[in-house]
Amino acid sequence: MKAACACGQLTADTSAEPLRCVVCHCHACRTRTGSAFSLNTRFATDAVTTHGTSKSFTRTGDEGSRITYHFCPDCGVTVWYLNDQIPGVMIPGGALAPADLPAPALSVYDARRPDWLSLPGLEVMD
Repeated sequence: MKAACACGQLTADTSAEPLRCVVCHCHACRTRTGSAFSLNTRFATDAVTTHGTSKSFTRTGDEGSRITYHFCPDCGVTVWYLNDQIPGVMIPGGALAPADLPAPALSVYDARRPDWLSLPGLEVMD
C-alpha cells in the first residue's frame, strides 16, 4: 500500500495489512478532512516507511490523547499521524491509492454521525 500527498512529495509505504480501519465522526477529524467523517487505517509502526519532508501539528484529542499529524509542507495533505495512546502509525484513507483502500470495521464517535449517513454492519463506539 502506498499513501501520498497531493503533490507526491510526502509518502508512506507498507506491505502489511492494516491492524484496524475505522471511520471517525469527531469534530477534529471532520475539520481535517473537510468531510462528514474521516477514514483512518492503523498499521504496526515497524511496517511503515515514510519518505519526503513533513511538517507536524499536535493537538489534544477529546479523550486526552496527543495526536501528531504529519503533512506535506507544500500541498498541506496529511499522510500519517501518531496517537500517543494507540500504538502504530495511522494513515488517512484518502491518502491511500484507491485500490488499497480497506473497508472500515468500526465507527468512532458514532453519536456525532450525521443522521443522513448510514454505515450498516460496522461496530459502533460512541
